Amino acid sequence: MSEITPKIKMSRYQVLVFIVVVFLCLCHRSVAMEKKKKTYIIHLAKSQMPATFDDNTHWYDSSLKSVSESAEMLYVYKNVVHGFSARLTVQEAESLEKQPGILSVLPELKYELHTTRTPSFLGLDKSADFFPESDSMSDVIIGVLDTGVWPESKSFDDTGLGPVPASWKGQCESGTNFSSAKCNRKLIGARYFSRGYETTLGPIDESKESKSPRDDDGHGTHTSSTAAGSVVQGASLFGYASGTARGMASRARVAVYKVCWVGGCFSSDILAAMDQAIDDNVDVLSLSLGGGISDYYKDSVAIGAFAAMEKGILVSCSAGNAGPSPYSLSNVAPWITTVGAGTLDRDFPAYVSLGNGKNFSGVSLYKGDSLPNKMLPFVYAGNASNVSATNGNLCMTGTLIPEKVKGKIVLCDRGINARVEKGSVVKAAGGAGMVLANTAANGEELVADAHLLPATAVGQTNGHTIRNYLTSDPNPTATILFAGTKVGIEPSPVVAAFSSRGPNLITPEILKPDIIAPGVNILASWTGAVGPTGLPEDNRRVGFNIISGTSMSCPHVSGLAALLKGAHPEWSPAAIRSALMTTAYTAYKNGGALQDVTTGKPSTPFDHGAGHVNPVSAVNPGLVYDINAEDYLNFLCALKYTSSQINSLARRNFTCNENKKYSVTDLNYPSFAVSFPAESPTKTGSAGSNTIKYSRTLTNVGPAGTYKVTVSSQSSSVKIMVEPETLSFTQMNEKKLYTVSFTAPSMSSTTNVFGRIEWSDGKHVVSSPVAISWT
Repeated sequence: MSEITPKIKMSRYQVLVFIVVVFLCLCHRSVAMEKKKKTYIIHLAKSQMPATFDDNTHWYDSSLKSVSESAEMLYVYKNVVHGFSARLTVQEAESLEKQPGILSVLPELKYELHTTRTPSFLGLDKSADFFPESDSMSDVIIGVLDTGVWPESKSFDDTGLGPVPASWKGQCESGTNFSSAKCNRKLIGARYFSRGYETTLGPIDESKESKSPRDDDGHGTHTSSTAAGSVVQGASLFGYASGTARGMASRARVAVYKVCWVGGCFSSDILAAMDQAIDDNVDVLSLSLGGGISDYYKDSVAIGAFAAMEKGILVSCSAGNAGPSPYSLSNVAPWITTVGAGTLDRDFPAYVSLGNGKNFSGVSLYKGDSLPNKMLPFVYAGNASNVSATNGNLCMTGTLIPEKVKGKIVLCDRGINARVEKGSVVKAAGGAGMVLANTAANGEELVADAHLLPATAVGQTNGHTIRNYLTSDPNPTATILFAGTKVGIEPSPVVAAFSSRGPNLITPEILKPDIIAPGVNILASWTGAVGPTGLPEDNRRVGFNIISGTSMSCPHVSGLAALLKGAHPEWSPAAIRSALMTTAYTAYKNGGALQDVTTGKPSTPFDHGAGHVNPVSAVNPGLVYDINAEDYLNFLCALKYTSSQINSLARRNFTCNENKKYSVTDLNYPSFAVSFPAESPTKTGSAGSNTIKYSRTLTNVGPAGTYKVTVSSQSSSVKIMVEPETLSFTQMNEKKLYTVSFTAPSMSSTTNVFGRIEWSDGKHVVSSPVAISWT
């Protein structure tokens, strides 16, 4: 029997429903596929472009379409990378990487922000003779990659500035709440980059965030004004830190590149901004952001910075806020200037007075209604929180019981959520005030905040004593007294506890951070979009804000680099960094060593690098350690990078010479990080010892002179020998080579050894830190 296929009759309604269901299934499948995609940055070997293409972009597009008909290029890069970025599935990315001419297909990384007294503290208020206000100073352009800019800030007033430098090739972009007319002769450029961000997290909600160069966060306005803000008299935050505010290079020009949004900063956008900044002809790039640590050929910031370095652009980056843990650094590539954070000699004291008559010092930027003129009930958050709250002591949202805190001062422990958020939680629960106590993670470091209620922050020791009082006294009481601004604090600077520390996890032989600069309680311009705490419930608006982080120390060095570029236009980025490093100081005027606030003991080169920046000396360093692109390529060979990896980073065919011996210790760096193997057979020298040799070249940038070397070390167990011990220079730009041999016992050591190598002609001191470890 033949099989008979029945006829199916469907009404118009049923047909319509069927079509809708099929359409929804297809849409769901499309959405599901899209969710599986992520952004990749594709590096190509320019020299391998097939002859059938006459343009790189056509080759890129053809390569992309061969693995995905629907994929589109987000950005095409031409300076920092030979390649593009696009959104792909894992399978498409793997397929693309197998194609001829493709060097690497790297997944996008997410980066995070490393969030007036300063000029005086650095000696810039008396440095007119060292940094004359000449045309060369106002020709220097600082590019800042951050959250954008608040152009109405007085820090971007262009009064007294001449025409925009002829070298400038950039522009001012319009967008949400921002028109190109907002730029002027100070703020000469403003752009935004959001394709990578939006591709990953969806369209920007323009009712909450400006899709333009406008800064709705505050961070970018703070960093750019720190680097190059104009002189503003009468600046303060609620009367705190009152005085004249100015950027480090107050006559330099500013170009902002908005790459950071509410959800973070994405590497495809960062690379696009660096690519554009190179085209725009900036002189210095400042990036107060970081994204963990990876090999240089996988690190977008390192890749972009390499291209910038080749164009003569100094790149300054924050070291990170993951201190005081060792190996916590970001941005460690040797062609990047990596900046840690120290304190100023200024504080904002606010005292806790207890019912037992004892007083404890803290810090605060609170300005508002005072506490009642009497002692108030005092309670520990851990004893006034919900039973279900595992971290009730931290004053996290929803954890406090209003009946137990109403009208009382609450002691909250620092950690996990933001310091200012803890105060907001206390206020929402009806608390009258807050004492914020450090734990072991922060030690005695005090960071001031513009709290929403009367509050002060105290160190770990005081916090422990106050906590004991709360648990031992049946009726504890307290009040908080605010004492305004105090200057002349000693010792200062000290290394901030949050400042990320070495050793360098990627290349132990390169000492990082390079230097420290002011990064604690820094006053600079602020956005008009949010209050000083950044909290949604903070309705206050300020022109200046005081915040802390290596995000703040980085633009200090960016601005100082601009000053040196203006004074010495011919200097390379490496020469500028060398001048800043070799003139940095590691001792106070009384001879005592720089301290680490975490321990209260002397800091080490793993904490402060070469030391604290000293710009007045940096303008006339005598000698510099210069490095060019070829030196860095040889360094990459010493790291045993493949030709493909070098090409991804340096955008060129470069093959390491098999007959040449490359050594990381030969990179002409202004510092010495010596890493001995913990246990190993003798390399050279006498039995039972290890010797590692470094070579360095000094370039004369001052008058003729003879320099003699002195070596200091904390331990006699390591012998440091410099040859020759005298270097004579007869003319400008003359170069002299010397070697340093470090000899140590071959047995392992658990103690790091630190020292210094200094060359001096009697007028200049060219100093390099030494950090010796066993790994």
